Amino acid sequence: MILYWLISYLAGNLMTAWWIGKWKKVNLQQENSGNLGARNAGAVLGKPAFFLTFFGDALKGAIIIAVGDGMHFSDWIIAIGGFLVIFGHLFPFWLKGKGGKGISTFIGAGLIYDPLLFSLFVIGVAATIPFLKSATLSMVAGYIVYSGGIIGFGHYPALPFIAAIICILLLHKENLKESLETLRST
Repeated sequence: MILYWLISYLAGNLMTAWWIGKWKKVNLQQENSGNLGARNAGAVLGKPAFFLTFFGDALKGAIIIAVGDGMHFSDWIIAIGGFLVIFGHLFPFWLKGKGGKGISTFIGAGLIYDPLLFSLFVIGVAATIPFLKSATLSMVAGYIVYSGGIIGFGHYPALPFIAAIICILLLHKENLKESLETLRST
């Protein structure tokens, strides 16, 4: 179990955007937002870099959950593995804690951990995007509905995902502020 958690954190440290940047001879930490996520990779290197980064980061989250499931670990142990892969993506030790913002890794881990619960996240995003007209704010709505589902359905082993959501939202503080200002001005 401890080894699984250690591997989960280390897997999170595999930064897809960093490798794509190396391949394209661009240091994404010095470009645009400096973030090692799909959004920055796409802004700097184009749509293919966005999609490659998104899928690479989602895949590491999905693999960690699938491995925990394959090892027949309890839901709690697997959810902590999900938290740790996301945390490793947010705060990779080898990059002095400056990684991505965790959305893609959350999507991969959350989808495989519990597809029904994850559908609440999708519903929250889809139901609010026409009104909020902001992917960032709609993601927050999705996270709220997802977290509400964990508590409402009494699926307490998934609580580590709420901890991951809190970390993700803290790293999106500036994006949230900007999105709220844009919403107020329209």
